Amino acid sequence: MSLSAWLVPQRRTEPITDPGERRAIVIELLIVLTVTLGLSGLRSLLSLLDSLLAPEPLADQQVAINVPQAADQLIDLLRQLLSAVQLFAWGALGLYLLWRAGIRLRAIGLDRDRLGRDTLGGAGLAALIGIPGLGLYFLARAAGANLTVLPSTLGDTWWRPVVLTIAAAANAWAEEVLVVGYVITRLRQLGWHENGSLVAAAALRGSYHLYQGFGGFVGNFVMGLVFGRVWQRTNRLWPLVIAHTLLDVVAFVGYALLRGQVSWLP
Repeated sequence: MSLSAWLVPQRRTEPITDPGERRAIVIELLIVLTVTLGLSGLRSLLSLLDSLLAPEPLADQQVAINVPQAADQLIDLLRQLLSAVQLFAWGALGLYLLWRAGIRLRAIGLDRDRLGRDTLGGAGLAALIGIPGLGLYFLARAAGANLTVLPSTLGDTWWRPVVLTIAAAANAWAEEVLVVGYVITRLRQLGWHENGSLVAAAALRGSYHLYQGFGGFVGNFVMGLVFGRVWQRTNRLWPLVIAHTLLDVVAFVGYALLRGQVSWLP
């Protein structure tokens, strides 16, 4: 396949020309992003500004992703699960709105016809993104452009690996369904060029990782470009969800198991 074919993929959704329908899509996008990841992006930007205003350099500051939410273990477990339910619901909201618009799961690559190939593709995509992404994190932190990210500060409980795995799947589901499947589809319907919608979706993905620092934004922006283009070319969303889940499971569960056991982990 030629490079130009990847740079300019074939459009799969015809633009909507009716002014009323277009206005409704714009309003829908604004509402969905305000309720979900768009608001997370604004909060993340404020978090980064707060870190920049602190007297300590970014690399000397820490930010945790999965943190305890209650002193009591049972309540903490339930609150962790509720956080995951919210993320699954965000993705479901995007799917429901597309379904109401006449777009089926098969049209965005969430059917179950190719789960074996999708799983293998997801594993390969995780390897492609994971190793360079880890290197970029250490490089950004060494350059003072990123905070020290702690994937988990949960206590050593029996349910910690289960909750972290569920959290990884929930993050992957919400982000890939909303940022790729939903947002790019809606931008296509508004007549956006494939490259323009790809960059917009990647910028959205990077925005809600700004709390980690500039490296977090750049790394996730690049990940968004790769994931988005793969979907635009293959029209398969499952490999993205699977790859993202694997990346987060390794980061969350791996960190929780190795923290304190190896010297290079904070």
